[in-house]
Amino acid sequence: MDSILFWNGVALEANRVSHTDPDKREQNGPTLSSRALAIVHLAMYDAYAGIVGGAGFPRYLNPAPPPPVAPPALSARDAVAGAAHQTLSALYPTQVDFFNSQLFPFDFTIPSFTFGRVVGNAVLAARANDMDARDAGYRTSTNRGRHRADPDNPGQGFHAPFYGAQTRGFAITTRHGLTPPPFAGGTSPQYLQALRDVRIRGIRTDLTAALPNALASERRTPRETADGIFWAYDGSIRLGTPPRLYNQIIRQVAFQKGNTEGDNARLFAFVNAAMGDAGILAWEAKYCHDFWRPVVGIREHDENLGPAAPYPVAVNFDDGDPGWLPQGAPSTNAPGVKNFTPNFPAYPSGHATFGAAALHVTRMFYGIAPGDKNPDALFPGTFVSDEFNGRNQDNDGTVRPRYTHPFPGGLWEMIVENAASRVLLGVHWIFDAYDFVADADGNLQPSFANENIGGVGLGLRIARDVFAAGGGLAPKMTPAGAAVPPITTPAADSPMPARPRQPASVNGCIGGPAINPGSATIDVGAAEESPATAVQDEYPSGLSEK
Repeated sequence: MDSILFWNGVALEANRVSHTDPDKREQNGPTLSSRALAIVHLAMYDAYAGIVGGAGFPRYLNPAPPPPVAPPALSARDAVAGAAHQTLSALYPTQVDFFNSQLFPFDFTIPSFTFGRVVGNAVLAARANDMDARDAGYRTSTNRGRHRADPDNPGQGFHAPFYGAQTRGFAITTRHGLTPPPFAGGTSPQYLQALRDVRIRGIRTDLTAALPNALASERRTPRETADGIFWAYDGSIRLGTPPRLYNQIIRQVAFQKGNTEGDNARLFAFVNAAMGDAGILAWEAKYCHDFWRPVVGIREHDENLGPAAPYPVAVNFDDGDPGWLPQGAPSTNAPGVKNFTPNFPAYPSGHATFGAAALHVTRMFYGIAPGDKNPDALFPGTFVSDEFNGRNQDNDGTVRPRYTHPFPGGLWEMIVENAASRVLLGVHWIFDAYDFVADADGNLQPSFANENIGGVGLGLRIARDVFAAGGGLAPKMTPAGAAVPPITTPAADSPMPARPRQPASVNGCIGGPAINPGSATIDVGAAEESPATAVQDEYPSGLSEK
């Protein structure tokens, strides 16, 4: 049995359950779930490396706890189990009974298991001062172009506004940033192209009749609707978050490649360290640039609309629509709950950043050049997303069919389609994913030359950094003096200041915010978490391969 794949599966199950059972909501959302998976997999790797030793398995921790002295014989698999069990139990305490039940194949009485627990505690201690996802003290702006709550879900709150700017990296050596998105007060030609694109292809299906006749022929196809949902995993019941999805994909790659246990220790450490850093840097950029979502930008495109609208101004609804709503992130397995726009700023796309970081570091692990942006042959089979597994349901209670999706272009095709999927749901602008150019027919095509625009470029740079810093062998801990967060993190468990320093006031992203922060703000205060409409999972906790 491969202990890395076994405990990776346990960790993915913990992610799924934490977004399903209302009594077990721990490490929720894309930031905390990516952080949790990074902690678990880096601990597993370091425990494995500590037992196996040698130049091919450098330690992640610095300083690293010494392994036990043989005899008795050392066991890497039991050390992995100790590290995984210790970190998972600390991160998901309401699921400890499940984690205990998974120890039956392992010997938890020997020094190797104890060593794994020591490693797990050391990784947890190294991350003890990470910021959490609270939004207390976060203040939104009324300025045009700035992020505000989804008007169709106005009580949703704000996810992790301080997490990115106050959390240090796992394995990066620099805090990669992004240039501001195109905007110019809503008049930039590139912004207008992106607005028209998402207005057409991202609109809620039952509102397509509201599109002008000139745009109706370009509306989203059924295949595009399916692709938008395929990649979602928006914290839904029985699905969890995008980092779980990308781990599922890479598990399939590992099986197809016939990885050894050591290969998997290294691969999944790289993948989850890269996603841990993607969660940090994407959220730093999101709340620094503080850019509005399409649901606000399209509804308030005309300057006569919105809380900061001047008066009087001539009304012109040519490119805007005050009644526009997106197809939305799917509220899978939550009958009667509306689809939604995620509760954090648009730029860059978290999906695009996570997906590019995880899948490109995997590409490099299997020998693809760091700068290669072409189709590959790393995914010869098909993949079935849990969004379309033949069991999970739309929010009207209809069971979606099973969708067996081939990817002849391999992991690169996945990177591109995953990033584009968010436009098809109407929750992101195309530049949140990548730069683009218009073809002869006016269709917007991705352009990857400028990696300082969008989540794909950010994710690619994170993947290269993490892989190179680890010498292609395994992630290396971010040095204490490198990649310093732009805002000082409060001491662990300390209360947030009543008026904490706002991320958009800090030049933590290249070029600063796209819009001058101004002085007009709305106090959010200690917003309560939106009530979750969840049902008890009908599938028992346990592991299964699809």
